[in-house]
Amino acid sequence: MLDTLDRALIHALHIDGRAPFSQIAVALDVSPQTVARRYRRLRDEASLRVVGLADPHRAGRTQWLVRLTAAAGSAQDLAHALARRPDTSWVKLTSGGTEIVAVIHTPTDDVAGNSLLLRDIPRTSNITAVSAHCLLHMYLGGPTNWRRSADTLSEEQQRILRAPEAADSAYVPVPRRLTDADADLLVALQKDGRASHAELAQATGWSPVTVARRLADLQAGEAVFFDVEVDTGLFGANTRALLWMSVSPAHLEHVATTLAGHDELAFVAATTGPTNLVAQALCRDPADLHHYLARRLGSLDAIHTLETSPVLQNVKAASPMITRPDRGRRPAPPLRARP
Repeated sequence: MLDTLDRALIHALHIDGRAPFSQIAVALDVSPQTVARRYRRLRDEASLRVVGLADPHRAGRTQWLVRLTAAAGSAQDLAHALARRPDTSWVKLTSGGTEIVAVIHTPTDDVAGNSLLLRDIPRTSNITAVSAHCLLHMYLGGPTNWRRSADTLSEEQQRILRAPEAADSAYVPVPRRLTDADADLLVALQKDGRASHAELAQATGWSPVTVARRLADLQAGEAVFFDVEVDTGLFGANTRALLWMSVSPAHLEHVATTLAGHDELAFVAATTGPTNLVAQALCRDPADLHHYLARRLGSLDAIHTLETSPVLQNVKAASPMITRPDRGRRPAPPLRARP
């Protein structure tokens, strides 16, 4: 389990993933050396990772939540093959280990060009069922953190870490759009959101000054945000489940915003399909999940149906590479088309 300083450091990184260790040290009232040492230990032992991600709308991307049912014995290989693609994130093995859930990112203005959804998956051997749900609106997730991973710092400590303009209630960010020229910068940030300006300059071919200026512009315009990946089991959340709900359209907004305020949930989004609301629950154990489903969700009459899919393994998170690869596992094969 994490101690108070570990949790404070993770909370600080949620506020500003690129904050210098010296600034975090001031907020936490410890030395910069202590912050650096704790950060390295959390990276090694808790799979901590800061990743820079593009806002899908500003990047001209549409997100699809895809559920695949695979033949017994092939699901893990297929999940790892999907995880290695640059256009996927949040690849999970669910239910009895024969279902794969993944987010697929497609160009909004060229859906017909998405080979993974239209050609590769339908023609892949051992996939027996496919359903795709377009993510219409995210109520919790993305730039909004799971509360139990960001509940340690006081308001004063948070103020030290926030940009001055963020503390001004009258401040309105000027929207920025990502362009093709930002592609190399985004790839580098997805691999390491705390990469230095010099490292980002090497990845992009820009000067460090240009990198700093463009990154500051994108952050201020909310085109890029920083997420913190960490093993949720260290927060006591050992039981994870995806919740697929059908809600009356007239009550969808109310139910979604209500769920976004639940500490047990890390993700809430409206989708297309027969189940029009999906969430991810992070609970202490199966009894805790049952209590949440029966007591809190059960009190919302507008939820007509509920399907619970236990998450057995997180194969990939938001970053472009598998975060916790199985050592000794043979390389995953590419998606194989049927003859």
